[in-house]
Amino acid sequence: MSQPAFRHARAWCAPLAVLCAPLAVAGAPLAVLCVWGAPAVCFAQEASPAAAEDSLEEVVVVANRAPEPLSKVGNSVTVLTDADIKASQLPVLSDLLAQTPGLTVARSGGVGQPTSVFIRGAESDQTVVLIDGVQIYDPSTTGAYFDFENLLTNDISRVEILRGAQSTLYGSQAMGGVISITTAESSAAASGGVNAEGGSHDTGDVGANVGGKSDTLMWHLSGTWLGTGGIPAFDEKLGGTRLCASQIGGGTGRLVYDITPDLDLDLRGYYVQSRTDFDGYDTPPTFTFGNDNEYGKNTQLLGYAGLTLHSPDRTLTNRIAYHYIYTDTRDYDPDAPANEGAPSTETFYGVGHIEREEYQGTWQLAPGYQAVFGAQHERSSIDSDTPAYDFAGPAPIDDYATIDSGYAQLQGEVISGLTLTAGERYDRHNIFGAHTDGAVSAAWALDDAHTILRSSFSQGFKAPSLYQLYSDYGNHALRPEAGETWDAGVEQHALGGRVDVSATYFQRFSRDLIEFFDCPSLSSCINPSGGYYANIDRAAAHGVELQAALNLTDALSFTANYTLTETADRSPGSPTYGNELPRRPEDAANVSAVYRWSAPLTTIVSLRYAGPSFDDAANEIKLGGYVLADLRASYALGRKLEVYARVENLTGKHYETEYQYGTLGRVAYAGLRASF
Repeated sequence: MSQPAFRHARAWCAPLAVLCAPLAVAGAPLAVLCVWGAPAVCFAQEASPAAAEDSLEEVVVVANRAPEPLSKVGNSVTVLTDADIKASQLPVLSDLLAQTPGLTVARSGGVGQPTSVFIRGAESDQTVVLIDGVQIYDPSTTGAYFDFENLLTNDISRVEILRGAQSTLYGSQAMGGVISITTAESSAAASGGVNAEGGSHDTGDVGANVGGKSDTLMWHLSGTWLGTGGIPAFDEKLGGTRLCASQIGGGTGRLVYDITPDLDLDLRGYYVQSRTDFDGYDTPPTFTFGNDNEYGKNTQLLGYAGLTLHSPDRTLTNRIAYHYIYTDTRDYDPDAPANEGAPSTETFYGVGHIEREEYQGTWQLAPGYQAVFGAQHERSSIDSDTPAYDFAGPAPIDDYATIDSGYAQLQGEVISGLTLTAGERYDRHNIFGAHTDGAVSAAWALDDAHTILRSSFSQGFKAPSLYQLYSDYGNHALRPEAGETWDAGVEQHALGGRVDVSATYFQRFSRDLIEFFDCPSLSSCINPSGGYYANIDRAAAHGVELQAALNLTDALSFTANYTLTETADRSPGSPTYGNELPRRPEDAANVSAVYRWSAPLTTIVSLRYAGPSFDDAANEIKLGGYVLADLRASYALGRKLEVYARVENLTGKHYETEYQYGTLGRVAYAGLRASF
């Protein structure tokens, strides 16, 4: 380090000491990095490379809530780029997520049916979903989760998957991980595109986008619609006959305006509306699951308005923002009056509102050192009822909860190539009170980042849902679900980037999981409803994630991944103690081969394997393993026009991801994309 540069680094010792002192007194995990990292910045004799000098290296945002080269991130992250999304040709994002390591997807039938995504064996409602940086979920559902059923890939330009508990930066629900979705932005003065495809089961998918960018303004608008005649949600092999159609439509919008060179206005919007048929449980005379005439309507709306202020030297960024999320779910059963004597055909409605105000600061303390800190206030509300069964069903719910949060994280490259990160979060909920989480991680890039060692330990929590607190089965004494995860891995790059391999081992443990407790008698219940929610469950998981990419030639390349996930119920005294968790296969693997022909033709052959699993906690209902083969081809008619086609489940394999629910057999689609 030159003497002027060294004096510059020494100038940051005082503010670092101020930051570290209160954290050290409190015993916060962040103090570990302060104590370790401050001497490196104040007394080091050689400077480590600045982040800006990391040339073409992959940069991710989700790990630190700020852009960071992947080689400096100690957490396990998978990035799906715009090219990956387009190459998959998949219109539904959950189908693409199922091909990534560590993730399992279960869907209750065909396209548009309820869809759960499990990360490393965690529950689906323990995953945070971000759309353009805004956390979205439905507070009116039982578990306050995000349902992937209506999330389409049109106009999605990037997906970042962060595995492991991540509540330090993302708060409630981030016990399993975070899935961050970024929609497209305009990069030219005037640009746009259209896409259209059609295929099996009378399926059609169309989308369009338009936008522009100047020195001070970027704007982008998109719209999409997908419709399908569907398949029976009740498995055809078991007698399902009713085709469950689905229509999904929506759009996104974004505007970024530079009010001054240092002040930006950012407006974002996301909207989706759907109508989907589904089968139900009122099939007479047994009232078991089977063919039915039920259908549902769903609306999701997300709005964001933010102001970002940069310091003149760009070392400090302050952002204030307001988030608004609205969800509306309504289910109908035209046969309800005949079957139940019900006063209405609307069997359920749930309306949720979320309002969130947040502040986030990002401070480049010194070369190689960055602090991220912020505060949030969130108010969520539920308005829910079962009108068809009001004569005998649970009472309507109309209530709310608030949570206030503060967090701080410090990252530093303490010696050349070794980056340490630590942070802590404090939350206060208006019902259960205070909760604190922490996280630490390390990334060590060796041999010019050809070898990267990673390790992380992190905590997560999930606040009780509004239904679990305020319904007839609610319990105000509930504590938040909590858990810890740790992982360690190695990533190796060789032969000039032609070979990339990685291996990661992980463990996770969850406690105080909220489950419905069925009272043996009314006299033993805390309420008169015959049951209530309680913190009675525990769960554990461990496993290995392996990934490899081989560019054999400029024309031929291969990718593969394998995940071993061993899950177990660890609830004390439970009859299911030691059982596998439902719908989470122990083994999963994906293999893909890409060949780029001399003509502008690309073909892809892929295989997906999921091992056997169980559909129930008692491990009495087994779901068989399966292998699915897909074939894709695309042909460029020019720089701006492409035609493509695919065949999924080439062998027509019958399989289940949920017991008695149907899945698509062999299907084929063809389409085109055009841009300007």
